[in-house]
Amino acid sequence: MSLMKDKVCVISGGAGSIGLASAKRFLAEGARVMLIDLPGPALDEAVKACNSKDVMGFAADVSDANQVQAAFGKVTQAWGKLDVIVSNAGNAGRNSRIEDYPEDIFDLTLTIHARGAFLACKYGAPLMNDGGSIIITSSVSGVRGGNGVNMAYVTAKHAQIGVMRVAAKALAGRGIRVNTINPGPVDNEFQTGIEVEMGALLGVNITEQLNQTVPLKRHARPDEIAGAVLYLASDLSTYVTGTVHMVDGGIMC
Repeated sequence: MSLMKDKVCVISGGAGSIGLASAKRFLAEGARVMLIDLPGPALDEAVKACNSKDVMGFAADVSDANQVQAAFGKVTQAWGKLDVIVSNAGNAGRNSRIEDYPEDIFDLTLTIHARGAFLACKYGAPLMNDGGSIIITSSVSGVRGGNGVNMAYVTAKHAQIGVMRVAAKALAGRGIRVNTINPGPVDNEFQTGIEVEMGALLGVNITEQLNQTVPLKRHARPDEIAGAVLYLASDLSTYVTGTVHMVDGGIMC
């Protein structure tokens, strides 16, 4: 039996590696998926890469309430009530010492991650079937201080866990589960950019350092993160809510 048969799903940050990998897993299990991302060729390419009649793209800024409502309105008009929301959109912030940290980057990063997750819950939950699932992509950075050089990203990832915990309690009466997924280092362009910038600031090879720190001795593949997203989205996790779901290769052991 397909794990996601006829489930209506929305994935923000859908053009990124984790969002796209999750979409492919959902589609393979029988779901219908809307990918949300900023306007541009990356979104179009992601929709094309899914190679499915059951996928659509929608260009939107997840921190803009009107655009979020428009996206949810479009998908529900096409396919009916939602079953799964994956709030996955994010940016990398900036690696900089606290005294030099740009205030505009701090504000922008909190807005995309924390406000984006909040708006997904605020406007998505009323359009969901009872028993649905909301998954917020946080990070291993959401449960620790990182290397002390990316105040905005670490703070934003902690804030997403706060959004999740409030929403999990608020929506439990309808059987809607809300969880964060907290990846460790992932082998993708997003993570590489963070590691290169951080390494230049600290004078160390961050990629090598992480691979030595992670007990499994490597970065995750995007599809490995997507497997955990699929678990939280499917009926395999009907008694799982309010959790910080680590997918980190054991880095927080």
